Amino acid sequence: MVKVLVPLVDGFEEIEAFTIVDVLRRAGIDVTTAGLAGNIVEGSHGVKVYADDRMLDSDSTNYDAIILPGGPAYKQMIQSQMLNLALHDFLKKGKLIGAICAAPAVLSKAGILKEKRATIYPGMERELDLPRGDRVVIDGNIITSQAPGTAMEFSLAIVKKLVSPAKAEELKKTLVV
Repeated sequence: MVKVLVPLVDGFEEIEAFTIVDVLRRAGIDVTTAGLAGNIVEGSHGVKVYADDRMLDSDSTNYDAIILPGGPAYKQMIQSQMLNLALHDFLKKGKLIGAICAAPAVLSKAGILKEKRATIYPGMERELDLPRGDRVVIDGNIITSQAPGTAMEFSLAIVKKLVSPAKAEELKKTLVV
């Protein structure tokens, strides 16, 4: 079974995180949410969640992909040495890395997006080496997306890459996307 790690940091964007987790689980993907600082994490709009695990206890070698939700939390993610090390481990092993909204800035600051096409929340394009205006951009094993309104497209692109185009199409029909 495909396994995905979704780090959560206080200030994460709820629509993005919940859409990612829900759509990937509907696709049969084993998704683990992991709090960067602990198990109880509060989103940018005050929704508190109990993460499945803590990043401190998560072994990135057990996962096929890491997906970063955006929101104001991206500033804390940029500062996290633990997350930076995990991202580089995923990159080195050619595993899927995804980021939405402001989170592509985390990838950029970590050096993950060097010479990679990517997209980011409108107005933050200067954070990227090769910014694109598309809603979802795929460059090799990196998938980026713009904002809460693109979370469904982003999640389906991840399903297409990790499971199959047929599964992504099936979900698209079932969810009436």
